[in-house]
Amino acid sequence: MAPTAQRRRAAHAARDSLNLLLIMCLLLKTCELKSANTSKPNILLIMADDLGIGDLGCYGNDTLRTPNIDRLAEEGVRLTQHLAAAPLCTPSRAAFLTGRHAFRSGMDATDRYRALQWNAGSGGLPQNETTFARILQGQGYTTGLIGKWHQGVNCASRNDHCHHPLHHGFDYFYGMPFTLVNDCHPDRPPSLDAGLRARLWLYTQIMALGVLTIVAGKACRLISISWKLVLSVATLVLLFFTSWYASFGFVRRWNCILMRNHEVTEQPMVLERAASLVLKEAVSFIARNKQGPFLLFVSLLHVHIPLVTTERFLGKSRHGLYGDNVEEMDWLVGEILNAVEEHGLKNTTLTYFTSDHGGHLQARDGHVQLGGWNGIYRGGKGMAGWEGGIRVPGIFRWPGVLPAGHVIHEPTSLMDVFPTVVQLAGGQVPQDRVIDGRSLLPLLRGDAERSAHEFLFHYCGQYLHAARWHEKDSGRLWKVHYTTPDFHPEGAGACRGSSMCPCSGAGVTHHDPPLLFDLSGDPSEARPLSPDAGPVYREVVAHVGRAVREHRRSVRPVPEQLSFQNVAWKPWLQPCCGPFPFCACSRDADPGET
Repeated sequence: MAPTAQRRRAAHAARDSLNLLLIMCLLLKTCELKSANTSKPNILLIMADDLGIGDLGCYGNDTLRTPNIDRLAEEGVRLTQHLAAAPLCTPSRAAFLTGRHAFRSGMDATDRYRALQWNAGSGGLPQNETTFARILQGQGYTTGLIGKWHQGVNCASRNDHCHHPLHHGFDYFYGMPFTLVNDCHPDRPPSLDAGLRARLWLYTQIMALGVLTIVAGKACRLISISWKLVLSVATLVLLFFTSWYASFGFVRRWNCILMRNHEVTEQPMVLERAASLVLKEAVSFIARNKQGPFLLFVSLLHVHIPLVTTERFLGKSRHGLYGDNVEEMDWLVGEILNAVEEHGLKNTTLTYFTSDHGGHLQARDGHVQLGGWNGIYRGGKGMAGWEGGIRVPGIFRWPGVLPAGHVIHEPTSLMDVFPTVVQLAGGQVPQDRVIDGRSLLPLLRGDAERSAHEFLFHYCGQYLHAARWHEKDSGRLWKVHYTTPDFHPEGAGACRGSSMCPCSGAGVTHHDPPLLFDLSGDPSEARPLSPDAGPVYREVVAHVGRAVREHRRSVRPVPEQLSFQNVAWKPWLQPCCGPFPFCACSRDADPGET
């Protein structure tokens, strides 16, 4: 036989042996091929902003049309007790990215500021924190973030970008370094720190009135004071006005910007085309990196106020502007999924969909609700203890690996995504810090029946509001509330008249003895068990209390990233696409190569 034919037969035999080995490994679910990129799935993570769990058809909504997300659930695994680690954007996303409670990185608050307020603040995700993107980058993945960041930009200078996505493991970034707010829309009432802004304006008016009174008194010779002193007082008033209006008077220009990697591309951004740009960038990233493996985190701007919706979807839903925005969001998700399928990547891509926390009940325009629906669950965005603030959609799809149409009722966390994707990529979670997340792979693949979490702890800022206990043997689920916000007006189910319910102070009630709910039979948290109901109450509260004390021993002091000093606007840190303060541009360049 010719040597060429012998080599060809040997090559075929080797390939057949390798294929047989791969099939055996997949069947046994024990294979870890860490050297070949083909053994590592692409990972597509899609996160909505402020979406309520009750807004999706696959979670019981029969009046909003979400066919693409519903199809994702039909083809994958749906989690019914998926929980955000915090009820607000900045801390929830910090926990998601790092697999750790946000207070461990200083990304949760002790005072009134519970999220980053400015692109030009100095706070943000610390450089010593490890994101799943950084680990996957080290495992040969091309990593990208498209959409919202809200984890800070700079530390000490305008271009140090110490908190930027590219310094946290992402090879490519396109989107908003901040978040959407009403101030981004020229026709909407301002919302960013509106209370402080109103007080500063009132103080300015009072001082200006005082100066005018002095001038009138001087002109009429009713008071004896030098014009030099009058001018000095007027100058101080002008400086006071300038000091705060320089930031609050230009929120749209300072905060509502788009960046590609380190470059500002739109300042201020054009809201009406933001959705199409995010979609274009996501589809382009998938096409550029279809050879894989890639990690793409699509952090949608939908469905956060001001609910900017394109003409195609306006007025088409049964739930006003918010419903229109939800249906447009579903269309965007569908287009991204189509891109995955068109490139033949569906079976080699783990796709995940979620929201950063519950729907925003306080978002209203008069009597019109602008926030999401949290289904049967009590509370909403900003409320850490009540289920409505933290229970979010959780959908995983990986055809051929995860069972289609499977539903899991076990408690899981957004923090679990970190160890899950790290394990899939063949990496290791950091061993030098507390990781609160647990890999979901055994649960998703059916290798385990119970969640790896026996206890989960629910924080509002840095204050522990509630804890849940999942009895491993019986599967029963208990929830203990130590602190709850005071709803107003009574029975409203939210804190009307304010943007958010407080975490501490006069607006909360501390429960002693604590409230206890059996979520197994009362998921709406409508019927607290009485302390006089028998030994069950005392035993459960005592058992959870011991777990809380053990958990609190793992908490260490860290620099506060959301302190007033770090949150405040600093002109020398402001991202700018021109000479400061004349920041203005609109660049529609082609997506850069990663």
